Amino acid sequence: VAKDLGLQLPALSERGVRIIERGRIQYFDLDGKTGHLVTAERIDREQLCRLMEKCVLRCELIVEGEM
Repeated sequence: VAKDLGLQLPALSERGVRIIERGRIQYFDLDGKTGHLVTAERIDREQLCRLMEKCVLRCELIVEGEM
């Protein structure tokens, strides 16, 4: 994420970068040491999508300040 945004690692926390997801469980997190988007929780496709052919988890990345 840091590389994709063109930011250095310290800038991620300075700009208040955070991940917003719908629902109670947060499946993704931002690793502060590497700047990578990682899974924060086990993802069970059968539980989330059941009979749906296409399973999509959406999240938003919020960056405060100008880019």
